[in-house]
Amino acid sequence: MAMSPRKRARLSRGIQYTVLGVIVLVAALAADWPEIGEAFFDPSVLVQLVPEIFTIALKNTIIYTACGFSFGLMLGLILALMRLSSVGPYRWFATGVIELFRGLPALVVFFFFGYGLPIAFGREVPGGTIGNVTVALGLVGGAYMAETIRAGIQAVPKGQMEAARSLGMSHTRAMFSVVIPQAFRIILPPLTNELILLTKDSSLVYVLGLSLSGYELTGFGRDALNTLVSVTPLMAIGVAYLMITVPLSIVVRRMEARSARAR
Repeated sequence: MAMSPRKRARLSRGIQYTVLGVIVLVAALAADWPEIGEAFFDPSVLVQLVPEIFTIALKNTIIYTACGFSFGLMLGLILALMRLSSVGPYRWFATGVIELFRGLPALVVFFFFGYGLPIAFGREVPGGTIGNVTVALGLVGGAYMAETIRAGIQAVPKGQMEAARSLGMSHTRAMFSVVIPQAFRIILPPLTNELILLTKDSSLVYVLGLSLSGYELTGFGRDALNTLVSVTPLMAIGVAYLMITVPLSIVVRRMEARSARAR
């Protein structure tokens, strides 16, 4: 007697769970847990990383990310409005900037502002390391955020602008008072995703050759890896990154669920 589709699906899931359980059991029995613990979770090495990993590396990572995101969000909004402008040169300029910094690797942008700009013009970005990071991260993030913001503005029903204009608002006031606030409610989840990406891109700050006081998580981990000759620092900075990105990911999922319920 042939099984029903529901029974076949249940049997298939049971087989998959069984195979997965066997693989996990074999891996657990074959692993040398004492050696793994010593290599990846050595308490004596962790003690040497504290408190600098929190007071210097994690703090700098958050500062670099916040500065880059703030500048990128402001730049992205300007570029998005220029992309939607009826003035041709504005659209062409915004499109050129967006395509340029979306096409360039973030590492190249960091090298340009950290080394290329001083060599070419004999000047550095004001603000030292934070200035370089803010501009480099902001340009890369802003190029992506510009397209996200533009899509959000275009997703707002045109009737909102028409209603605002019928009330006597100028186009600019209607855009900033009515359209943009609604657009940001739509694009808040993807903007939070961009914040997560910038948090990880901040790891490229190490190419600027910083001192200990300027280290972010990746630079701190690389230096500790060379000094302590242990993989534990990499695990520690991995956990530190997850302390930032996992809560942000949870926020994104909740915002998306709330938006879905609202629709």
